[in-house]
Amino acid sequence: MSSAYASIDRTSDKLRREITTPEGISLPVAIAPFGTRVGALILDLIIFTTATTIILIVLGLLGLQVFGLTGGGPMAEFLIVLAILFLFCSRYAYFLFFELGPRGATPGKRLLGIRIASRDGGRLRVESVIARNLMRDFELFLPWQFFFMALSGEGGIFTLAAAVWFLIFAFFPLFNRDRMRGGDLIAGTWVIETRNTKLASAMSLEESAEGNYQFGEAELAVYGEFELKTLERVLRDNNSEALEKVAETIGEKIGLTSPPGDERQYLQDFYAQLRARLERDMRFGKRKKDKFS
Repeated sequence: MSSAYASIDRTSDKLRREITTPEGISLPVAIAPFGTRVGALILDLIIFTTATTIILIVLGLLGLQVFGLTGGGPMAEFLIVLAILFLFCSRYAYFLFFELGPRGATPGKRLLGIRIASRDGGRLRVESVIARNLMRDFELFLPWQFFFMALSGEGGIFTLAAAVWFLIFAFFPLFNRDRMRGGDLIAGTWVIETRNTKLASAMSLEESAEGNYQFGEAELAVYGEFELKTLERVLRDNNSEALEKVAETIGEKIGLTSPPGDERQYLQDFYAQLRARLERDMRFGKRKKDKFS
């Protein structure tokens, strides 16, 4: 199988793209607009700040009761240092935890209907998510820190430099076709729109109704978790052309000699049964990450 790649559909809207997966399946996607990405980041910072503030207040109250920290001292200074370390580590943990999850999106991104995806159509790698989050410090948070430090002192050229630094990276997505920030360029990612379409009941883990498609163990053993997530995205997007291509590809892979007929029902049943099999295997300590595992 040839390596995956992403190509631009020049006949469609300027933010429409087409991803070719490692399976050779072309999937239409839409690049997330700049304003939506900014809104998602603001929402995430509000959610994160609110949650960490509540945690720090609770821990502070516990410190007062347990240690009697009312007038400072070495223990109070130590707890302040711990609080700073907590804020630094928890911010990374927040973004990494959600972006490495099955949806590839933080709560802010999910609320606005966008997610992170690999530009080559493959699996979203851990190192890519780490790289793009480390770059966020260099792009946004560090210039803000220098900016406020300069304001607290004499400022001058340092204030101007921090402002220019921030503006260059903040508006960098507006000057490339795929609306990528610096972290996306380094990590090989982009942010795309997702649809909030509810999956049909056939995608639950309940037994398929009589007359639906049934698959044997050998047929379900072909694919793993990565292919399951890709199939879920295809079903959520509900693009008829993509459904037909994916159904044909899966049919060829598992030895189906005739077209399935109802492609969406076929894929829904395959998804439900594949998911049930993978989760059953995980309960017994077996995990199949992808078709190559």
